Amino acid sequence: MKLMIASDIHGSAYYCHRLLEAFAREGADRLLLLGDILYHGPRNDLPRDYAPKEVIAMLNPLKDKLFCVRGNCDTEVDQMVLEFPILADCAVLPLESRLIYATHGHRFNAACPPPLSRGDILLHGHTHIPAWEPFGEGNLCLNPGSVSIPKENSPHSYMTLDGTAAVWHSLDGAAYHTLAL
Repeated sequence: MKLMIASDIHGSAYYCHRLLEAFAREGADRLLLLGDILYHGPRNDLPRDYAPKEVIAMLNPLKDKLFCVRGNCDTEVDQMVLEFPILADCAVLPLESRLIYATHGHRFNAACPPPLSRGDILLHGHTHIPAWEPFGEGNLCLNPGSVSIPKENSPHSYMTLDGTAAVWHSLDGAAYHTLAL
């Protein structure tokens, strides 16, 4: 199964549209959103074409292809307008003989990890900075970066994961980093 992983749309209709174009182009089976879907948050400037209602209209028709974890900007009010679950703090996904622990990153991250076994992968967004770093006892921390508000001169980005590799892409589809798993 090929997953596409993205984080931090923050209500940008422009970047959500570009993300969904990339999802179609990638031919991924599912899209995992790592939180902060509709609201931009008080620390961020408004992203380009901030229009949460348009983001809702784009994502709801894909409800059977989406799964999500809750970001620090996601609320129960957001869940009332979205037709797919967004309020789980984490998702645990099997990958061969190890697990992927997917979360937003504001609670669990490499500095404050959840309980992981050796070789497990911690996958999170939140920082708006793409990352692929070993930590702990043979674990990996992966971050797809941000769809709408990238930081530290990183691109507007997402990741794909197919069981053998994680690949980071800019929204135009260009791969800029590959990590064998």
